[in-house]
Amino acid sequence: MTDVEEWVADLEAAGELTPDAVSAIVAVHDDRGHQAIEAVGEGRVKQYRDFTVVVGHDDEYIVEDGGCTCADSEYNLDADDPDQLCWHAIAVRIAEAIDAVDEHDMWYSEVREFL
Repeated sequence: MTDVEEWVADLEAAGELTPDAVSAIVAVHDDRGHQAIEAVGEGRVKQYRDFTVVVGHDDEYIVEDGGCTCADSEYNLDADDPDQLCWHAIAVRIAEAIDAVDEHDMWYSEVREFL
């Protein structure tokens, strides 16, 4: 079991973001973990009919099948290491594990038209 699978399982079992889970996430992901926890707490993980999106400070990032459209994922992380994730992908895993995803019954393309 990877470190990510372990803290996800702990979150699912607890059903909430516990102090122990926060410690485990930050131990594995450092600043990315802090950013992800903040995003979940602020309700910035959005599920649309077609994509899960994390609202960042400058843009929105699509997280699909564990991967993300951000530059951090593309350039800084080792795709072969399952524990290396950008903060957007971490936020999605946290939000899904504790049922904190903000769900919208619409297509993401409909939302992008307004931005």
